[in-house]
Amino acid sequence: MKFSSILATLVLFFSLVTGTAAFASEQPAVNINTADVATLASLSGVGESKAQAIVDYRDANGPFKTVDALSSVKGIGARTVEKNAARIAIK
Repeated sequence: MKFSSILATLVLFFSLVTGTAAFASEQPAVNINTADVATLASLSGVGESKAQAIVDYRDANGPFKTVDALSSVKGIGARTVEKNAARIAIK
């Protein structure tokens, strides 16, 4: 009886942990052609100043045609684009 209680507790615990981890990793996509500074700053490695640089670049040069074009913004390197590739959209 005690073994089945422990087993049930462990199954519940692991279900909660894996479910929470999956939920946390599913962040919404960020459209770099329409997003505001606050939304762009939610990307990994992009703070408020880099987010503002993205908006300024977009205003001066028009919408991004590819995700990789984001690395043309001063302060945004290929590594930052690579880390965020799954979350970046250019609709």
